[in-house]
Amino acid sequence: MKIEISAGAEADIADGYWFYERQSIGLGDYFRSCIFVDIESLRYFAGIHEIEYGFHRSLSKRFPFGVYYTVADDCVTVAAVLDLRREPLWIRESLDNRG
Repeated sequence: MKIEISAGAEADIADGYWFYERQSIGLGDYFRSCIFVDIESLRYFAGIHEIEYGFHRSLSKRFPFGVYYTVADDCVTVAAVLDLRREPLWIRESLDNRG
């Protein structure tokens, strides 16, 4: 299965990186590494996650983030990687802009 990461999702990962890097030097790298492991797992588990706001949502194993993605043919497209501690309305509006 092919995985594509949208520009918006890449920006989300960068935002998360800088948030955690400000908390502790090196934590941003750990965050990014964990998120990419979560995304890579979609090669095997794509499509089994609940659908929320029109996207499948996979929960990160180490951080309070959700990986929102779609599956079409043999391709997974990651649309967003969002902090789930945010206001639900903010999450919904963020995803509406990505659909």
